[in-house]
Amino acid sequence: MTDTKKQTAASKSPSHIAYHVRNGNSDKGFWTRIGAAWAHADGNGFNIQIETLPLDGRITLRIASEKSE
Repeated sequence: MTDTKKQTAASKSPSHIAYHVRNGNSDKGFWTRIGAAWAHADGNGFNIQIETLPLDGRITLRIASEKSE
């Protein structure tokens, strides 16, 4: 597979996963997957697709991995 085809295939998968993080009774908080992000081809930004918008807590972007998908 050529580098161009590898980049095209990779661009279909998100580069980051968006999580809503709420603090609860534990130190780690509660993480809920709420969307994903794709890096721009020029590396200077992201397109973010959010499936739900939290009213509290924070949104955290983490690098996508096989475990998070």
